[in-house]
Amino acid sequence: MKLSSLKQGRDGRLVVVSRDLTRATDAFFIVPTLQQALDDWERVAPLLQDLSEQLEHGSVPTIRFHEHDCDSPLPRAYQWADGSAYVNHVELVRKARGAEMPASFWTDPLMYQGGSDAFLGPRDPIVAVDEAHGIDFEAEIAVITGDVPMGASREEAAEAIRLVMLVNDVSLRNLIPAELAKGFGFFQSKPSSAFSPVAVTPDELGEAWDGGKVHLPLLSSLNGQPFGKPDAGTDMTFDFPTLIAHAARTRPLRAGTIIGSGTVSNKDPDGGPGRPVAEGGVGYSCVAEQRTVETILKGEPKTPFLRFGDTIRIEMKDRQGHSIFGAIEQIVEAQDKA
Repeated sequence: MKLSSLKQGRDGRLVVVSRDLTRATDAFFIVPTLQQALDDWERVAPLLQDLSEQLEHGSVPTIRFHEHDCDSPLPRAYQWADGSAYVNHVELVRKARGAEMPASFWTDPLMYQGGSDAFLGPRDPIVAVDEAHGIDFEAEIAVITGDVPMGASREEAAEAIRLVMLVNDVSLRNLIPAELAKGFGFFQSKPSSAFSPVAVTPDELGEAWDGGKVHLPLLSSLNGQPFGKPDAGTDMTFDFPTLIAHAARTRPLRAGTIIGSGTVSNKDPDGGPGRPVAEGGVGYSCVAEQRTVETILKGEPKTPFLRFGDTIRIEMKDRQGHSIFGAIEQIVEAQDKA
């Protein structure tokens, strides 16, 4: 089934969405918000699934589904922890700034705890203070979990995956080095993230979901031009059950925890760092990675970070070309200081 939160109050109004993303029906008589559904998932999920089937059969009242009306599926969450499962991306970014990559990065996942109190809707603008901060998008996959016990096994973690969605993990690249140099992690360099209009149960992905990875291209475009189409199931060093178990190693995770994959990144078939889409490659899921490859190959970056007025779009389609989650589409705007 496909679930969405329409903009209403702080936590949205839960609706069930048709598979073709054209219609929706209210779920308020079952549960008003997605967080409340996750808190009582064992009881509520079968009821929502039944409503989803009625929606497909046309036997319940419907409204037109408009992605512009959506908030993120969880407009705010108890926890948002983002991994860096595509170690190729980490290796490239570190190489460009002359930093060695410890061997442990291939065996022990990287993860940071992001701000989760004010997510952006999928069509909300990315508001920034200054272009000089190095505004960037990061196209990712994320899962929403149920309760996960502390010290959970990989198998227990896999069973806790409730929903899958897309992410734009916005980064301010030029603020990152100074923050990391303090040895205390990201904060100002990681503003609000945005999530896809729809979150889906893993069964909606069919054969593209293997229990831990999504085997489909993640599509990004910048100002209408293709920017990236890497396969999310390729070069993913740590799958979602591994990331969840890592997050739960010393603490329990409560229902509604969001775990991100990190920037989706593929190596070139010849083992190289990857090529832009315009040169026949699968491109990149963030500007920083393209700049990194340019630095490695040409000695300096050529592609600018995002500027005010730029539009980024992130989407994933099934094998028949149909959008699965709807699209994140955001324009970059300057903060109104009036």
